Amino acid sequence: MSEYSYKKSWNKENGKSEIITEANSSLSWLEVDMLKLQPGETKTYHEEYKEYGLVILGGKCTVTGEGWEFAEIGTRKDVFDGPATCVYVPCNQKFTISGVTEVSIAVCKSPGMEVFEPVLIRPEDVVIKDLGKPGWERQAHFILDERVKANLIYIGEAYVTSGNWASYPPHKHDDDNMPTEGVLEEIYYYEFDKPQGFGIQRVYTKEGDIDETYTVKSGDFVEIPKGYHPFCCAPGYNNYYLWIMAGENRGFFMTTEEGHKWLTK
Repeated sequence: MSEYSYKKSWNKENGKSEIITEANSSLSWLEVDMLKLQPGETKTYHEEYKEYGLVILGGKCTVTGEGWEFAEIGTRKDVFDGPATCVYVPCNQKFTISGVTEVSIAVCKSPGMEVFEPVLIRPEDVVIKDLGKPGWERQAHFILDERVKANLIYIGEAYVTSGNWASYPPHKHDDDNMPTEGVLEEIYYYEFDKPQGFGIQRVYTKEGDIDETYTVKSGDFVEIPKGYHPFCCAPGYNNYYLWIMAGENRGFFMTTEEGHKWLTK
């Protein structure tokens, strides 16, 4: 067992909360701030060589950069109220987020050298797929994916219903063996449809150097620097999780744990 905890939490307080940073995490390519703004409140970002995916969890905001603006965006009241709105902000851009209503945003950051165009991803742009079999069924939402030109960042959401598993059978993406498997770090952020809802997240490697199991509730995060990462939602509750990935091979390039491959047949 490692002394390091891959679990972090957000208290949902107003303002900017730096949850996962270069200094406090096991990750090299991902950072996350959680931003909660009231109407009229603003937050400005300007970090060199970082690209952003701004995922609106609930509420409306305006995002303004140098020569561009996405005004009054966001259609859902919370994460269970339909697909996301997201903004891709290229690296080396100064931009400001302004609250239109109360708004909660996951500010996902990844290193970037090449400058691309800012992109507004609307709910109708989100690709929705039903994945899995009975016992491990979930709905996957692909948001900031291969359709958006970016350096490393790749973002989606998942919806897991009562008692189901996700990221199952266990898979990993930590070996450079393209096109079968690519190296991608990942973060999960969780919400449940009731305050007492919870789930179980495991993170473990084939080599055994990581073998951790966490109870997660709304507001929790788990870092996945490498290894397998199956998740289970407690019966009676519905789960949402934001998945944030970063790697040179942006996509689902992963392998299933050998002992569980029979489940995919």
